[in-house]
Amino acid sequence: QVQLVESGGGSVQPGGSLKLSCVATGDIKTTPSMAWFRQIPGKERKGVALSNGDRATSIVDSLKDRFTISKDSAKNTLYLQMNNLKPEDTAIYYCAAGPQFSWSSASYPYWGQGTQVTVSS
Repeated sequence: QVQLVESGGGSVQPGGSLKLSCVATGDIKTTPSMAWFRQIPGKERKGVALSNGDRATSIVDSLKDRFTISKDSAKNTLYLQMNNLKPEDTAIYYCAAGPQFSWSSASYPYWGQGTQVTVSS
């Protein structure tokens, strides 16, 4: 079992920044890949950024100029730095962990509780 706890969400004005954190505990060796997804109520959960144990990362093309994913393996913590936030970034952001480097949410058996990000003036 793997437990994931996200933090760092909140309310910001357009153009602001937030840094999300996700601490993983438990049998983390079984889940070398971690990811950030986001979901707007009533819509499908979508991948934002991926990271795997070999330090490979991937970010959705439309977000590459504003979002950065990083991982501190010593702390078992995944980060998502979000800059120049826009109202359309408003969503619940979820951390996920699993064995595969994948954009499919079905590939991740473990999920955090989610953290709300609201971008509004």
